[in-house]
Parts: sequence; C-alpha cells; structure tokens
Amino acid sequence: MIDERTIREFFEAMSRQDLAGLEARLHPAARFEFPKTRPLEGRDEILRFFRILFRRYPELVFTVRGTVVQGRRAAAHWSNAGRARDGAPYGNEGVTLLESDGASITWLSDFFKDTGKF
Repeated sequence: MIDERTIREFFEAMSRQDLAGLEARLHPAARFEFPKTRPLEGRDEILRFFRILFRRYPELVFTVRGTVVQGRRAAAHWSNAGRARDGAPYGNEGVTLLESDGASITWLSDFFKDTGKF
C-alpha cells in the first residue's frame, strides 16, 4: 500500500535534491517511465537520472497539489518552479503515477504539460 505521506516525502526529497532520501523510498528494481526517454530500470539508473536533472536545474521546488490513492497505486498532481543552470526560470505541471510494494516505490510514470523543455 502507498499513502499520501510517502508521496509527499518523495516530492519533498526531490525539492531538496536529496538523493539519499529518494534512494530510501525507491525499490532496488524500481522502474521509471519519463517522457522522451527509454524506461529507466533499477534504483541506481533512476538516481543517475535525478543527478543529471539536479545539475540541469539546481533550483527546482515541487508542490504536490493533490493525490489520489487506491491500494498500492497512486497519482500525484504536482507543479514545480525553479531555475535552470543558466539562470533561466523554469516551471511545469504534471501528474506522476506511482506503485508500491508496501515498503518502497516500485514504479513511476510521469506526464507533464510542457515536454519541450527536455
């Protein structure tokens, strides 16, 4: 089962760029489907992706606007705002679908409004 607290903690860890916090919430065999990339397989590959994302956007704060939880599956509606490495402002809005085995996140899939920035 997944709960709203786990979802919010995951997005708070992203806002802090806390790789250890993300690692603690991801299953070792987690899968992440992100627009315009092949699926990322395994926690280590997902964390590598986040390292690259955080270098590209050293300031990026997520706000969870709402969640829907149904057993081991959930959806989180979020917005984010920040600055790219070159100082340009950035913002987006989307939904992340999540699945959990009860102890950690096993699957994520992102959908967002502006994919042109990636």
